Amino acid sequence: MSEVKSVARRGDLFDQRVREHCAGQPIRRLDVLVAGCAYDEPLVLDHIEIRATGVDEDLPAIRKVLEERADLVAWSLGDLRSVALPPRSFDVIQLSFLLERVHHAELVLDRLLRALRPGGLLLLRMRDRKSAYGLLDRLTPPFLRRLLWPAMVPAGTPGPLPAVYEPLASGDGMHAFCLSRGLMITDDRRTTSGPARSRRLGAAAVAMMSNLTSGRFPSSHDEITMVIRKPQHHFARLI
Repeated sequence: MSEVKSVARRGDLFDQRVREHCAGQPIRRLDVLVAGCAYDEPLVLDHIEIRATGVDEDLPAIRKVLEERADLVAWSLGDLRSVALPPRSFDVIQLSFLLERVHHAELVLDRLLRALRPGGLLLLRMRDRKSAYGLLDRLTPPFLRRLLWPAMVPAGTPGPLPAVYEPLASGDGMHAFCLSRGLMITDDRRTTSGPARSRRLGAAAVAMMSNLTSGRFPSSHDEITMVIRKPQHHFARLI
């Protein structure tokens, strides 16, 4: 299994919600779609077989990680607006630090959700565009991100990956998206996990960005963690 562990694990929350989802149901195998394969964070469940399939953009850093991962039975790289995903074929989607780095994020998420079975869970982690970290990430020129990356993050951290940060990559954006599609947010947390925070230069840059924006882009968090449930009924917009 890959030793890439640069982003703090949120599995305690996700594992608990998935265990609750499986409780009282005759589930022997859980079909999981891992959307965003840069970080190795498999679910840990007792007495349930997990069959995980990965999808992501075709980037050299992602390919390198996938060559080391042992938890995926299959994976596919390419344009996520057109990747082949059978409808209602997964019980759980792990969406890890993907939405902030893709274009047409709403279209991508709609497509992923069509592959989620009714009542299924979306386990979301994303960088917040309205945080100081997210603002710094998207305003830093690509050439400078590539130049500074080795000095700014722990060794082995995949990247630098694209920094797109469409409006969906925010708490307000995700709440509006879920409301318009009949999705229920059961958990909504803010925390810090940005890899550049582990270096003094990165932490100082994030604090400076917060000060320059008079706190409108806070340094108190950079990650949004959500558990989202797809409704059982067929009247929801998504299917």
